[in-house]
Amino acid sequence: MSSTLHAPHLDQLFVQARTHNAWTSKPVTDDTIHALYDLLKWAPTAANSNPGRFVFVRSTDAKARLLKSVAPGNVDKVKEAPCCVIVAYDTEFHDLLPQLFPARDMRSGFVGKPELITETAKRNSALQGAYMILAARALGLDAGPMSGFDHAALDAEFFPDGRWKSNFLCNIGYGDAEKLFPRNPRLAFEDACRVL
Repeated sequence: MSSTLHAPHLDQLFVQARTHNAWTSKPVTDDTIHALYDLLKWAPTAANSNPGRFVFVRSTDAKARLLKSVAPGNVDKVKEAPCCVIVAYDTEFHDLLPQLFPARDMRSGFVGKPELITETAKRNSALQGAYMILAARALGLDAGPMSGFDHAALDAEFFPDGRWKSNFLCNIGYGDAEKLFPRNPRLAFEDACRVL
């Protein structure tokens, strides 16, 4: 675990990886989805809470349901992608803490504290979603995360019992590199970092 990845691997995960908006027709298989989850599940989360939930939307019917809540600028991206993942969180994640963190009682710290539950669930499901993007890239997939959608409408459509809540969307598949936009700049170390 102490060795540094070689440049080609770092390029695949970070340097050359891009946010894709256009896709080839190559499908994302069930086996690939399972392999993706088997990697992303190792994301670190507070008290090993694992609040993230992932809905892999591939079928025409499911996409039609999803598109009702997607912002106009994202509709074509979702339509064309072989799979759009609803990255969500479980508002009752703490009920699984006895299983996920058996060393001590972490559940009681959340009971009756809806603000803490929501804050913890949103932050840690976003962390799991970021791991999903890296796992996708590690498996040779591309990713296109998005936040342009109506959360309330999506949640009513896919999570009517109210337990799960959407965080963000992420298209996954095999991107069409010919349709990438020029890469935007990033902040320099001096503009974004402090060493104290």
